[in-house]
Amino acid sequence: MKRDNQSSVSEFLLLGLSMWKEKQGIYYTLFLGMYLTTVLGNLLIILLIRLDSRLHTPMYFFLSHLAFTDISFSSVTAPKMLINMQTQSQSISYAGCISQLYFFLFLGDLDSFLLTSMAYDRYVAICHPLHYTTIMNPNLCFLLVIVSWVLSCASALLHTLLLTRLSFHGDNTLSHFFCDLSALLKLSSSDTTVNELVILTVGVVVITLPFICILVSYGCIGATILRVPSTKGICKALSTCGSHLSVVSLYYGAIIGLYFFPSSHNSNDKDVIVAILYTLVTPMLNPFIYSLRNRDMKGALGHLFSRGLFSSC
Repeated sequence: MKRDNQSSVSEFLLLGLSMWKEKQGIYYTLFLGMYLTTVLGNLLIILLIRLDSRLHTPMYFFLSHLAFTDISFSSVTAPKMLINMQTQSQSISYAGCISQLYFFLFLGDLDSFLLTSMAYDRYVAICHPLHYTTIMNPNLCFLLVIVSWVLSCASALLHTLLLTRLSFHGDNTLSHFFCDLSALLKLSSSDTTVNELVILTVGVVVITLPFICILVSYGCIGATILRVPSTKGICKALSTCGSHLSVVSLYYGAIIGLYFFPSSHNSNDKDVIVAILYTLVTPMLNPFIYSLRNRDMKGALGHLFSRGLFSSC
């Protein structure tokens, strides 16, 4: 009853992109394939890390959590989008919208913190190799993950609670395929000054600071690599962080393109396309990046297949 007193809107309409209606069958098949690839690919990473004892290291510990987060992140938005496309329905309930927003923010922030933890792991491995096992001990790894979860949960909860205080009257259409925070604020008939201030403040903590930490880590890594006299040493150092750097570029590249370079025309369509990039495309590409660019993952995958072939004979 309290929510009804604050808001006259009982549901929202998710419009997505106008071009989806023209060839909906093709887009449905495309998005379904991307989502299934994301789930199966990241599940494979978790399985490989779980089964291969050679991958029981801090870097792959963080990678397994990142893979689980990517599965969950895509699952927050993709199933609802696919159901709406299949049933020709565009509606989502108020409670469903608020829940989707919370988990979207929570898992998106968690991705950022996990990528930062992985960057710190690579920094210690390359810049302080003799002290790696001492610094990156299991207690620190668990602590980094727990802190990532707590900060992400707090950030998402703060945004969600502030949003529930707003009133929504009249227009309930969102030019998006999920309940995006900025799109919801535009629909609100209440004063959103506090919400926008919190977005800027918390955004510094969950996005900007982690990104700066990653840049500093790789700056130190680059300086260390330049001091390595042998080409073999440089190649080995680059191979250990190439996969992670590729994922970081995809993740933060999409965020920078969306929030730091707004377009003057068709901004809604651009926002939707970029959102698809970091909710579906990036999580889908992560398993391929870590499988194709990482020697240990390829070795574990080959070992799994060979063991499966021998056991079937």
